[in-house]
Amino acid sequence: MNVSFHPLARAELVHAIEYYEECEPGLGAAFMDEVIAAVARLKLNPSAWSPFTTRTRRCRTKRFPFSIIYHVRHDHLEIVAVANLRRRPGYWIDRLNENKAPYEAPSPGASSGQWRSSRKEG
Repeated sequence: MNVSFHPLARAELVHAIEYYEECEPGLGAAFMDEVIAAVARLKLNPSAWSPFTTRTRRCRTKRFPFSIIYHVRHDHLEIVAVANLRRRPGYWIDRLNENKAPYEAPSPGASSGQWRSSRKEG
């Protein structure tokens, strides 16, 4: 399965690596290793993680407060966000709309605390 990162997801990844490396030498590399391991798990079985919205799934990292938000199209996995769980939820949703797809509401199982009107938050 092919994997690609949305340009802003790639920037989030780089920023987080740099941040953790500044906090403690080697911590940025540990974060990167964890993301690589998560992406490897996603490639093996992309449907193993629960739906997050109607078009995305979320895989949480084990050690760091981040989620890998992704969606699958045929044999291609796109990482939409490397999302800090302490950031406002849904900030990345417009990245899905860049592909000219209509906005889709969260899945019925999503809690209201996870979703606010992210489109209005900017």
